[in-house]
Amino acid sequence: MVSNKAFGEFFKKKRLELRLTLREFCKRNNFDPGNISKIERGLLPPPHSDEKRRQYAKALKIKEGTDDWLTFFDLAAVCSGSLPSDIAEDEEVIKALPLLFRSIRKKNDMEEDDDLRNFIQSVRKELR
Repeated sequence: MVSNKAFGEFFKKKRLELRLTLREFCKRNNFDPGNISKIERGLLPPPHSDEKRRQYAKALKIKEGTDDWLTFFDLAAVCSGSLPSDIAEDEEVIKALPLLFRSIRKKNDMEEDDDLRNFIQSVRKELR
């Protein structure tokens, strides 16, 4: 499973972009500084509740529908060991995931079509 650290680092980055100390951020939003500190350091997992995730996103001034919004919620889902809800609800995507996973795991891309091969190479490049 992906480490909680990825979510925590993103959370902290967004808080620092607001130029707020941990204590000031927590004071303004009525959050427990101990818990937020543990989230940012990857010691606590992202919240499981979508409502709490939305509350944190709003406090971090992450606008719904933006790339940051998707990253925030995707990292929270993956760090919690699940797929993002919009992905999990799409039956066609779910049916295609095993092929995608097998293709990403392959060392030799010879059996893949060009579009899939290009996509996989892009993903691998991002992961480096």
